[in-house]
Amino acid sequence: MRFTKPLSFVLLFLLLAGGVYAQRVHHGGKVVHTRTQHKHNVIKMPRSKAKTICPIFEDTGYPYQAIGIKLGDPFAVSYKYYPNKHVAFAADFGKSASGLYSRYYSSLFDEVVSDPDDTLDYYSHKVKADWVGELKLLYHVDGEKISPGLQLYAGLGWELRSLKIQYDFIAQTTPDETKFFDTTVNRFTQGIEGVVGIEYSYFKIPISAFMELEYYVDLMKDPGWRKVQGGVGLRYVF
Repeated sequence: MRFTKPLSFVLLFLLLAGGVYAQRVHHGGKVVHTRTQHKHNVIKMPRSKAKTICPIFEDTGYPYQAIGIKLGDPFAVSYKYYPNKHVAFAADFGKSASGLYSRYYSSLFDEVVSDPDDTLDYYSHKVKADWVGELKLLYHVDGEKISPGLQLYAGLGWELRSLKIQYDFIAQTTPDETKFFDTTVNRFTQGIEGVVGIEYSYFKIPISAFMELEYYVDLMKDPGWRKVQGGVGLRYVF
């Protein structure tokens, strides 16, 4: 049988329409266009979204705050406030690394335990509490030329130290007899400290990592006594 031209066009149209409809059903009602040439699309995002990828420290975002943990001496909860690009205030509160002070604490025995007759002999000690609080004023310098997200800082601070320690000692009770005793002593002191450190913040989440070194000088109970301290830590920035 031979078809006329109009009928042939009608059949061709129906075949094409059926093919398009089949594509719609297969792809959930949407026509999917395929191309042999692939293009790389540039992802555009608002400023708030971009801030999540490189969160800190934008010049227009100050002031910032941060809270986290410091590992070292002391092991502490660490808070930092950034009013502007160059100045920051930091506060740490935590527990001192008492093992690093063992020799010093044993040397304090004659100072903290009353022994007018010189009849007591130090035997050992046990630290029951050793708390440290620090307040620091820091000046930051941009270290972008060294590495993106890097800042260098230095500053001065004031440190408070509270110690509760038990001393075990030997006492001469009679000319021929000695006995073991113990006493618990509370000691509070304070002094000044110098601080230098680095802070890095080029992460995809609002976190800053830091490492710092401190030099403490006692000004109250043992004037002139010095100790090098420091640690590393992480803070969440908001």
